[in-house]
Amino acid sequence: QSQFVESGGGLVQPGESLRLSCSASGFTLDAHTIGWFRQAPGKEREGVACFSSSDGSTYYQDSVKGRFTISRDNAKNTVWLQMNSLKPEDTARYYCATHNRRVRCNDSVLRGPDFARWGQGTQVTVSS
Repeated sequence: QSQFVESGGGLVQPGESLRLSCSASGFTLDAHTIGWFRQAPGKEREGVACFSSSDGSTYYQDSVKGRFTISRDNAKNTVWLQMNSLKPEDTARYYCATHNRRVRCNDSVLRGPDFARWGQGTQVTVSS
């Protein structure tokens, strides 16, 4: 059983919002930098958002910047992804993952090999 429990995905129309959550069990999220990734049919997995446990900073890919917000609640050991103004191209299965360390997020970190713990994913479909 995965140590991440994800929820919040669903079918929505363009322009609507969803809030994804990922709750950790058996480890503390504060000890890890956290990423949200997505994979669409026929496409490679893409990192879209990152929360830096080193300093609390965040990083977003240009395609979601200004629309998506990543946050962490240490008391609940949960990470969130608020997704606003959703577009059909946002359709994908979304995954949360923890980095091995409390590194500062950037594009190189999201593309790197050190996100080792993954959730099971939750499907987001944006269609009219």
